[in-house]
Amino acid sequence: MTLITDMARAARAALPALAAAATAQKAQAIRASAAQIRARAEELLAANAADVAAAAGLSAAMVDRLALDAGRIAGIAAGLDTVAGLPDPVGEVIARWMRPNGLNFERVRVPLGVIGIIYESRPGVTADAAALCLMAGNACLLRGGSEAARSNALLLDCMAQGLRAAGLPEAAVQMVPAGDRALVGEMLAAHGLIDVIIPRGGKGLVARVQSEARVPVLAHLDGINHVYVDASADPDTAVAIVVNSKLRRTGVCGAMETLLIDAAAPTALKQRLVTALLDGTCEVRGDAAVQALDTRIVPASDDDWDTEYLDAIASVAEVAGVDGAIAHIAAHGSQHTESVVAQDQAVAERFLSRVDAAIVLHNASTQFADGGEFGFGAEIGIATGRLHARGPVALEGLTIFKTIVRGAGQVRP
Repeated sequence: MTLITDMARAARAALPALAAAATAQKAQAIRASAAQIRARAEELLAANAADVAAAAGLSAAMVDRLALDAGRIAGIAAGLDTVAGLPDPVGEVIARWMRPNGLNFERVRVPLGVIGIIYESRPGVTADAAALCLMAGNACLLRGGSEAARSNALLLDCMAQGLRAAGLPEAAVQMVPAGDRALVGEMLAAHGLIDVIIPRGGKGLVARVQSEARVPVLAHLDGINHVYVDASADPDTAVAIVVNSKLRRTGVCGAMETLLIDAAAPTALKQRLVTALLDGTCEVRGDAAVQALDTRIVPASDDDWDTEYLDAIASVAEVAGVDGAIAHIAAHGSQHTESVVAQDQAVAERFLSRVDAAIVLHNASTQFADGGEFGFGAEIGIATGRLHARGPVALEGLTIFKTIVRGAGQVRP
């Protein structure tokens, strides 16, 4: 019997206790975990500092995802408290109806079951994923990267203490050892033991999961996100949104990678947009029209339009109005997050209705592509597929439904 089999069976054995747990009991476990994180903040900072010091060879984006400071630790704990206060989705009646034969139907939310989460760098995922799975009545097997092993182990211990404090089984949240890559393959093959796999990490990790998994997967492969600035855009608003979308945090999946500018926009607005990026120490790669705006702009290659930089680099193109932007996004986007900046409401509505993406925004930064910003407390990932969940996956996305039928002796003719 393999380690993954043992862990998954223990997780499945915990499911009945989670299904029977009242909302208050699950919330107690999560709040107690948050209290542990706050109480052990200094210990967590030291563990994370050791992880960062050992992280030789990681990209700047990966180090940014790995690093914790006092503010990020406080944010992790606050996110758990928010999750604990959210409405419990388990048992929610989604729909009710009655048939002419007197049968009464109810569609009710139930947990997904055992969820495997495979992720890199971000230690905050350990707490977020555990809390979301727990509140939605699921057990989880967490497999973080070896680069965050010390941070993850300490966060897992905080969650375990929270579970004990609430009288819930510790097997509801388990950590798969990070040193053995073969264990990832065993998770992906654990059909019948693990119900869903959610990968969070670089393109290589997600591609492997999607290619090898014999278990359903909720994931996104790339975050090639665009901001389209229409000729009708307010200049100050456009500059602020573009700079924030690209440079607030360049290594997150919601960062803008390509700026699309309406060819009919005033030249002064076009110049302000590229100058703001360049002055923000962002490399700009542009098409011929954009290169004419500033000598610091370098030519964009064909590959640039299909690249998720996760760095202070942006590709910029002029397009023929909103329809040109929609066409460019259809050709090069990854169905993650797209934003339109426009005062013309008709332009905005055309963009919002015709762009195919998990998240579309009007006059707002792409960096709002985050479960916490959606009011979900936290997210377990952003899904861009076409299964039951799309966009930030939080409590509702971690449930499925069953249909309950109540009769009075009916038989089918």
